[in-house]
Amino acid sequence: MNIRRTAIPILILAAAPLGFARPAAAAKKVKVVTTLADFASLAETIGGDRVEATSLAKGYQDPHFVEPKPSFILKIHEADLLIVAGLELEIGYLPPLLDQARNDAVRPNGKGYLDASTGCEILEKPAEKVTRAMGDVHPYGNPHYWLDPQNGRFIARGIEAKLEALDPAGSGTYRKNLHAFEARLNEAEARWAKAMAPFAGAKVVTYHRSWPNFAKAFQLDVVGYLEPKPGIPPTPQHKLEIINLMIAQKVPIIVMEVYFDEKDPNFVASKTGARVVILPPSVGGVPAAKDYISLFDTNIDLLAKALSGTKKP
Repeated sequence: MNIRRTAIPILILAAAPLGFARPAAAAKKVKVVTTLADFASLAETIGGDRVEATSLAKGYQDPHFVEPKPSFILKIHEADLLIVAGLELEIGYLPPLLDQARNDAVRPNGKGYLDASTGCEILEKPAEKVTRAMGDVHPYGNPHYWLDPQNGRFIARGIEAKLEALDPAGSGTYRKNLHAFEARLNEAEARWAKAMAPFAGAKVVTYHRSWPNFAKAFQLDVVGYLEPKPGIPPTPQHKLEIINLMIAQKVPIIVMEVYFDEKDPNFVASKTGARVVILPPSVGGVPAAKDYISLFDTNIDLLAKALSGTKKP
């Protein structure tokens, strides 16, 4: 159960208009709305000048906490395609937006709805019934799957197929752009693998469970989390346990997301000699992560530099 869903304020939706009138003329471009900046980046890459993509959440925001705004309703109302992460990542804010947007085409099972998780490798699927006592655990698995480049490839293919279905006249453009993206991704994966090869098996502690797909893709061993349970801030007792674990296992770095407070990671690092490495989990999380591939370029560069500094000669 995702306990964060109850913390999302939705009273602001009362200010939204209750009725809409569709424009008489169809838009020249396919209007794509995504919940995450990563999907908007991929939609722009595949769609080129035939699409207009916008993301509800910014890359520097915690995707579990997205404040619903009246402007989101209009965007969804006018959308031809809505791309979501699924796995209940958006459960706290998206359903009421869809209800008020009155656009059946982009509701689940609509012709303009795409769950980007389809076909991706989803990790950490609970083997037991999820309860509030488990913290912010997603009942269908970890929703941060886009942080594996292979899943990015599957997401891009899903977007291309959906754009073709919605805009058959652009099929040639979409296929060409997908092919070019996959070629760039193949080259990038070789570059990233080479950069991370010296650190295969490196032990890390992360703040939140944002990185299982990333860790698997780049052979990192996540041995602990600063959150005692997903979505629960670190307690003094848990910080002590993590400090002891890191000292015992000689963990050299703590990985944290750009949207969390640095206080607790810095405290643990001061007691263990580890380095805190702040990584953007999404496109736009930092200026350098301007698209899907540069997101990984940024994270791999930061990690490789940090791990190089901790390697013993």
